Amino acid sequence: MNRRQFWPAAGGVLLTTGGLAYLATKPPQATRPPVPPAGAVPLLPDEREILRLAALAPSGHNTQPWRVTRHAPFQWTIGNDCTRWLPAVDPAQRETMLSMGAFMQNLESAANYLGYACRWQLLADNNQAASMVDVKLAKAAGLPAVDVTGLLRRRTLRTGYRDQPLAPADVRALTAGEPGYHFFRRASPQGQWLDAQTLAANRQQTYRDAAEQELSRWVRFSNQEAARHRDGLTPASMGIGGVAGWWVRHFYSPATVMKTSFREQSMAQVAEQVGQSGGWLVLTSPDRATPTLLDAGRRVQRLWTQVRGCGIAVHPMTQVLEEAPFAQQVNGALGLAEPIQFLLRCGYVNDYPEPVAERRPVEWFVQNGAVGRNMA
Repeated sequence: MNRRQFWPAAGGVLLTTGGLAYLATKPPQATRPPVPPAGAVPLLPDEREILRLAALAPSGHNTQPWRVTRHAPFQWTIGNDCTRWLPAVDPAQRETMLSMGAFMQNLESAANYLGYACRWQLLADNNQAASMVDVKLAKAAGLPAVDVTGLLRRRTLRTGYRDQPLAPADVRALTAGEPGYHFFRRASPQGQWLDAQTLAANRQQTYRDAAEQELSRWVRFSNQEAARHRDGLTPASMGIGGVAGWWVRHFYSPATVMKTSFREQSMAQVAEQVGQSGGWLVLTSPDRATPTLLDAGRRVQRLWTQVRGCGIAVHPMTQVLEEAPFAQQVNGALGLAEPIQFLLRCGYVNDYPEPVAERRPVEWFVQNGAVGRNMA
């Protein structure tokens, strides 16, 4: 799930993290507020809040591929919006399923926080199914205590990692009770393989035109584009602020993404990122079935909402899983038998900025369904 960071070159002078890029950290405000579409589905206040929190889930290029059909109050079908797939880098929608699982985890956490229990019914038997799961919410007593602070403050950080390896106690605390996690220090043979092959896979993908064209469709360089779409990658979400952010917002366009200079600068930033971390967290799953992928998305989201409290950042860098021949080599190189679903570069950070990624309003992804539908 790559959300790459880019820095502009102006007049042959590169603006780097050591120069002018961080003169400002507050993202520019949207030029106009989002307007719900005509005929938006009326939602009860708790419904809207639960779905708002659910939609804070991560997704590749911040595509937000979920669609919710409301059949009755607190009775919804979670759908899979094919217009938000990434076929160039995720042709089998594996990563889409992981994002949908993260959405489901957020939904359940938010529901429990507000006093509702969730009853799920799986509908999909493949990653391309339009309807994934039915969920019915009902007020319940005795639910586990939920703190949504980690959900609200979750952010992908790409820079500022210390080279200090994650302490074994921190790895155990973050992954306690969660199967399938494996930690590799950078100095280990597996960590060195991941560093080198992540660079190689990134270069291959960056120079694969179909993948770069797909990326260009999801970058919202200007404030106007960010406000109009409320999704995708913005300069702020990629960590580009100050003079560099101003330059990107005013002079970059989707066509810029296809230029050699842009690709080379992308690779320079990937090299910088890979060169600083506390190691790699790898998440495996028993198989590649759709329910298993949804569960993997839920597992990684539970971890992701905890790391900030430990001063740890995670950055999915999964090009190794998206590009051949790396995808066929990774299990053997890491000595893992089960399918790998996430490669998370991780590390301690001194500064943890607040989230800035755009999110679509709830009304933009909710639609009316059959009134009174019987949901078992």
